[in-house]
Amino acid sequence: MQQGRTNRPLSDVTVIDFGQIFQGPYASLLLAKAGAFVIKIEPLHGEPGRRRAEPGKSATLPFAMLNQNKHAVTLNLKHERGRELLFRMVERADVLLENFSPGTMDGLGVGWSRLREINPRLIYATGTGFGISGPDRDNLAMDMTIQAASGIMSVTGFPDGPPVKAGPTLVDFMGGIHLYAGIVTALYDRDRSGTGRLVEVAMQETVWPTLAASYDYYYRTGKVPPRTGNRQSGLNSAPYNVFATADGHVAIHVVTEAHFQNLLKAMGREDLADDPRFATTSRPTRSSRPGRAPSPRWRCLRAPRNTGSRAPRCAPRRRS
Repeated sequence: MQQGRTNRPLSDVTVIDFGQIFQGPYASLLLAKAGAFVIKIEPLHGEPGRRRAEPGKSATLPFAMLNQNKHAVTLNLKHERGRELLFRMVERADVLLENFSPGTMDGLGVGWSRLREINPRLIYATGTGFGISGPDRDNLAMDMTIQAASGIMSVTGFPDGPPVKAGPTLVDFMGGIHLYAGIVTALYDRDRSGTGRLVEVAMQETVWPTLAASYDYYYRTGKVPPRTGNRQSGLNSAPYNVFATADGHVAIHVVTEAHFQNLLKAMGREDLADDPRFATTSRPTRSSRPGRAPSPRWRCLRAPRNTGSRAPRCAPRRRS
């Protein structure tokens, strides 16, 4: 019994999940994987993530991925009977989670101020784009719009190209992770205080730390951080890039001096170990910024599979 409880630390937690699309459902999925009993509530016509399904299908693959291990029901909160049923559920719930636009649940008469009266131990978690207060509160927010507003798109792409969004749905899932962390922290706090609390997560705030290297560039140079392609965002670490090879591309990210020495061995160029141009990974002499000290260009060929060797064979690439 103790072993089962250890593997499912939230097995005594009941969650009412109004999450939709990605952010909310990912937070509640993490809760479910930790053992929580998650009740997913959808409107009668289904949440937006379900409605993206092709004709004849009831769900999309992302919807199925993010809503596994949950118990799904429908509830019409615009009807008095639906609100009464929710109040009864809240009496026995530990967490209510939603990622509607700010004020949506309050407008239906089922917001934090109302539900805390029914259950003072309830943890009410809300995920929004820009927060539930402040000048941007009512701005509509989706993953790409937050990428644009936060500065992610400003530093994504190549220097001679336009701003580009990150390929994955970065912001929604960062928001979901933070929402999960806030809920678990509030549960821990409730064990001490005996009362629930409001947990608020703004997606824009969750992604700002991911721009740390770009901030560093600004504070170091006083210039607006550029788009750097596949180079390090702060342009103060190298080798850090994606390099073309004879049969594809290779990603190289050198952080420590040991990494660089191992790279030279793999390239068969230990003779560069004492080259003053490449004295340290952090000095400008090994920087990837244009105009700095030159760095060799390499032509790397993967070793033939029948040799058993895993290291690439590399040689200087001659300029034409």
